[in-house]
Amino acid sequence: MPSAEKNNLLNEERRRAILGLLQREKRVLVTDLAKEFQTSQVTIRKDLEALHLLGMVKRTHGGALPTHDSALEDPTLREKGRLHRKEKLRIAAAAARLVSEGQVVILDSGTTTTEIARALRDMRNLTVITNGVNVAAELANSAIDVILTGGAMRKNSFSLVGPIAEEALGRLNADILFLGVDGFDVRYGLSTPNLLEAKVNRIMTEIAKRTVVVCDSSKFGRRSLSLIAPPSSLQHVITDKGIRKPDLLALRNAGIEVTLV
Repeated sequence: MPSAEKNNLLNEERRRAILGLLQREKRVLVTDLAKEFQTSQVTIRKDLEALHLLGMVKRTHGGALPTHDSALEDPTLREKGRLHRKEKLRIAAAAARLVSEGQVVILDSGTTTTEIARALRDMRNLTVITNGVNVAAELANSAIDVILTGGAMRKNSFSLVGPIAEEALGRLNADILFLGVDGFDVRYGLSTPNLLEAKVNRIMTEIAKRTVVVCDSSKFGRRSLSLIAPPSSLQHVITDKGIRKPDLLALRNAGIEVTLV
């Protein structure tokens, strides 16, 4: 691994650990964090400034306090499935209309992509690549060819992540990716709370000819810990009509196609 990439990963891991401490202790101090992570106070201040700029902590003199919107929040698939159900069904129907027979489609492991899998079940001559055990199970008795990446399973999301999943995806190509996200800041990009999930999703965007983000409007204006990809990496967004006008305008000004359902 190149030195710069390794340092970025170490920084991200330390910052996630800082957020974890902040969540438990409700307050962190620069001096204590420097001792905890055996690094300089200058490095810790840079960490806290970076987290503050992302809206993940509230910077104070000598330390930081938590914000109300935690970037560590990583709800289970069942918890996510209860939210915005009607919007997800409409988004899934619109996504399915973009798929043609003979294509290779990537679906990540989210609840919206599970609905897309259900909407595609009756299609033939279609291949679906997924890292979602839930998505593969949804398509198990259909005529669709399913490629499951393999990897270590995250129990709260049923997604497969890690080196095995990354290597498998790196050997494949696809026509279209439908990607669900936990956070979508139109300036920052797509994000998720889990480092390993972010890396797998990033590779998906690299091997697909077209990336379509599928998310309800509540995901806009939010940043989770791990950046998946900048807005420039996607071509299309399907969301509901609750999206704020400034976000909608920013997407369209960036040349991203937007479908409102």
